[in-house]
Amino acid sequence: MSVPTLKDRLGRLSKILPFSAVLLAWCVSAHAQIADLSGQASGWITVKNDETQLGFRYIPELSIVTHFSGYEISADAAVNAQWFSRFDGWDKMEGTSAVDTYRLWVRLASPQFEVRAGLQKISFGSATLLRPLMWFDSIDPRDPLQLTDGVYGLLGRYYFLNNANIWVWALYGNDKLKGWETLSSDEREIEFGGRVQMPVPAGEMGFSCHQRRVNPKDSALSTQYPAQGKFPEQRIGLDGKWDIGVGLWFEGTVIRQDFDVPEPCYQRLLTIGMDYTFNVGNGFHLLGEHLDRVEAVHVLGSGDGQSISAMSCDYPLSLLDTVSAIVYHDWGRDDWSRFFTWRRTYDKWQVYASAFWNPDQTSLTQNTAIINNYSGKGVQLMLVFNH
Repeated sequence: MSVPTLKDRLGRLSKILPFSAVLLAWCVSAHAQIADLSGQASGWITVKNDETQLGFRYIPELSIVTHFSGYEISADAAVNAQWFSRFDGWDKMEGTSAVDTYRLWVRLASPQFEVRAGLQKISFGSATLLRPLMWFDSIDPRDPLQLTDGVYGLLGRYYFLNNANIWVWALYGNDKLKGWETLSSDEREIEFGGRVQMPVPAGEMGFSCHQRRVNPKDSALSTQYPAQGKFPEQRIGLDGKWDIGVGLWFEGTVIRQDFDVPEPCYQRLLTIGMDYTFNVGNGFHLLGEHLDRVEAVHVLGSGDGQSISAMSCDYPLSLLDTVSAIVYHDWGRDDWSRFFTWRRTYDKWQVYASAFWNPDQTSLTQNTAIINNYSGKGVQLMLVFNH
C-alpha cells in the first residue's frame, strides 16, 4: 500500500472539514481565546538481537480555546516528526524519517454535548491489554508514550445527567489499517457508527456498532480472489465493567464481511478481564485478561481461532519510581511476549529503562509505527521531555 503524501492528507481534510478553517481562524482572532503551545520530545536507543536502533520523535501541539454564548470552541493541531536509524556498526547504517499530521481538529462543546471534527483519536471500551473494541486506534499497551495515529472524521457525544452518554461518528479518507483490521477501508466511502454507554449497578455497560466499506486491493484476499471487489462490513460490540472489590469486565465484538468468496465471513472476539490492587507495601496492582478470536462461516459457528492470555503488574517503589511488567501468551503458537519497565518521573522529564523478550513477528496489533521496537530480544533506554 502506498504511503499517503502530504498533498493526499490535505485533500482528505478539505473534503471532510470545509468549515474547519473558518472556525480555527475565528478562534485565533477572538479576543477571549487562550492559546497553549506544548510538546513532547523523546529519544531512545534500543539494542536487540545483532543490531542497535536510535530514534528521536518530537510532537509539538498547539491548542486554542475560546468561549462564546455559553459554548466552548477549541482547536488542536499536532505534528509527529520522527527520525529512526538502525546500524550494525557505523559502516552499515540505515536511517529513515517521517513528518505526519498527528492531530488536527476543531471542537464545539457545552456542559452536556460536544462535536469534534478533524484528525482525532477515537477510543473506547473496557479492556486494557487485549481490546476487541480497538476499532479506530492501534495503541500498544507496552508503548510508554501510548501513541496512535488518528482518524479523519466527525464525532458527536451527548452526556446525560445520570452519566449515560451517546456517541455518533462519521469517518472519511482513512485507508490505513486500524487495530485488528487486516483489510483497509475504502477511503472514498463514508464509515459511520455509534455507541451508547450507560450506568448499571456497580459499573457501566456499552453497545457499539460500525459500518464501513472494505477495499481489498493489494491484499492477500485480492491476490487469491482477483474478482472480489469492494464489499461492506458491519461490526457490533458489547462491553461492561464492574467494581465489586475486584475489577471485572468483558468486551466482545462480532464482525461480518459481506464478500463473495468461500472464506469465513464472521469474526468473533471476546475478552474477559480482572484486576486487583493488593495491600502490599505501596500497593501491588495485578491485571489479567484472556481473549478468544474465532473466524467462522456462521455467526455462532465454530472455526479457526486464536487464544491469547495477558497479564500486567505494576508497583510504585517511591514517589518517583515505578516498575511494571506485561506478559502475553499466544496459546495456538505457543509464543510468549515479555516486557519489563522501570520508570522514573520528574515534573517534565521521564526516564524509561525496558527489557523485552518477544517473537520476531507479533499477532497482537497492526501497529502502523515506522518500526516495531519490541520484536525479538533486547533492551531499550528512553528519555522523554514534556513542555
